[in-house]
Amino acid sequence: MERTTGAAGAAEVPEDAGGRTTREYAEHRELLFSLVYNLLGSVADTEDVLQDTWLAWTARATDPAAPGIEHPKAYLVRIAVNRALAQQAAAVRRRETYVGPWLPEPLVGPLVGPRPESDGGPDGWGGGGGTGDVALAAERAEAVSLALLVVLETLSPLERSAFVLHEVFGYGGAEVAAVLGRSPAAVRQLVKRARAHVRERRPRYEPEPAVRRRVTERFLAATLGGDLGALLELLAPDVTLVGDGGGKAPGGPRPLTGRGKVARLLAALAGKSGGRGLEIAWRSVNGAPAVLLSASGRPFAVLVLDLAPEGDLVRGIHAVSNPDKLRGVA
Repeated sequence: MERTTGAAGAAEVPEDAGGRTTREYAEHRELLFSLVYNLLGSVADTEDVLQDTWLAWTARATDPAAPGIEHPKAYLVRIAVNRALAQQAAAVRRRETYVGPWLPEPLVGPLVGPRPESDGGPDGWGGGGGTGDVALAAERAEAVSLALLVVLETLSPLERSAFVLHEVFGYGGAEVAAVLGRSPAAVRQLVKRARAHVRERRPRYEPEPAVRRRVTERFLAATLGGDLGALLELLAPDVTLVGDGGGKAPGGPRPLTGRGKVARLLAALAGKSGGRGLEIAWRSVNGAPAVLLSASGRPFAVLVLDLAPEGDLVRGIHAVSNPDKLRGVA
């Protein structure tokens, strides 16, 4: 076996095929996770796809009769995206029997960043998690917002794949065509239709974290206090409330739209409990500041607000309380 000598003069054994295969997969795993999650909106389904990708990758990469893989990253992305496309059909069938509205599974992590000196709000700003948590949050920062994921659910699988690859991850048209096995002209049409649909449903706007946090604090105070007047001031006229309990936790049979309807429902719910027994902590949810509600030390719900671009008004309320989607939340 050929041996090489390092700077210190020690003999180094070349990396074998299995070690190289594992290293190359590990280098790109977080990219694959973010890509597939943006296509499926489910951590469990994403992990299933990554497992299938790993098995296909190792079988191909360690086959001595197969030609070498010149671009491992491109090869892995192609496998993962096409496995995700195949998984989407099964996911759609499951959602047809889902109890109540379906929301993507939130990606919850520590909220990194300096805590304001004057802050007297919920705990968790910048707390928790070491350097490993921060690195993981940065690596998964490509995950789009929960609200945009909801819009992406209305696209066809191919439109969604083309949009995510091109608009979110910056792949060129020829690269997307190679991944999807379509012509560049077909990919341009897919991206054009998807972009127009997304812009119609969700104009490009992302509030500053401080603005999102301030509005969320006001919303929590008004909701938990049952302050109908304050809620009416905070909510946009066309606000929509979506509660995903999956039939296993409080949610709702369908989305509720309209400032008056949503405000009255929230005020009525507060009148029953007043938020008693709830613990409130700030977390990063799909890259944006959001609130984790816990009861008796266990995650109860993740609350994410979508703000209107014309001001500090809440136009979307997404509450995920299905315990199956909160299993990895701490």
